[in-house]
Amino acid sequence: IANAGTEAVEMVKASPAGHYDIILMDIQMPRMDGYEAARRIRALEDPEKANIPIVAVTANAFDEDRREALEAGMDGHLAKPYDIPQMMDTLSRLLK
Repeated sequence: IANAGTEAVEMVKASPAGHYDIILMDIQMPRMDGYEAARRIRALEDPEKANIPIVAVTANAFDEDRREALEAGMDGHLAKPYDIPQMMDTLSRLLK
């Protein structure tokens, strides 16, 4: 678990490729928000790390929030309160 966006990026960079299957990215984190953290992960040189599925998990539930997450390179967007069947569908789709 990363407590800040900067920490999330560093954890991915420092881990061996394949260590993480998916990233559930909070949008509102200190030092670097989830959008910027996702952009930095997508910019990593190692394609296996750069292409880890990333899903926004946030209280921001508007269409523009979903669009911003996708534009930042995320693969999905889950808004609170979480719909468990939707969450399971999203995870199943991205982990195939």
